[in-house]
Amino acid sequence: MEQDFQLILLAKDRMEEIIPLVVLLNNNSIPAPLLRDRLIPMLANGYQCLGVYHKGQLIGISGFWILHKFYVGKHVEPDNVFIMPEYRSSGVGKLMIDWIISYARSIDCTVSEVNCYIKNERGKQFWMNQGYEAIGYHMQKVL
Repeated sequence: MEQDFQLILLAKDRMEEIIPLVVLLNNNSIPAPLLRDRLIPMLANGYQCLGVYHKGQLIGISGFWILHKFYVGKHVEPDNVFIMPEYRSSGVGKLMIDWIISYARSIDCTVSEVNCYIKNERGKQFWMNQGYEAIGYHMQKVL
């Protein structure tokens, strides 16, 4: 496969391009209109997204947040990472994370944190291969 991937930090007016991939990321369990509605306040709160294109087609995304927390300070949190199945294991994920880490360093982030579902063994292995370590649990209570 050709390795001519184009990485683009998507402008707010292009963010809707990610919705079809976010639908797939969520196994078609969240309808696209609801995802579009949820994207609006996310963008207002600093959500950004890196898109990876191959021959003009969006084939991968990694959203991210720049956050500030007491215990870690200014940091980047990749979120909603998805690569089209036919492009997995081709280095796209590493390209995205390397880009995000470089960007984060350029704006003085000192740490990167990520959440990964417990049952996502392939995802956990990917993040460990990128140098991430498990330090706790991501817990949720539905209200």
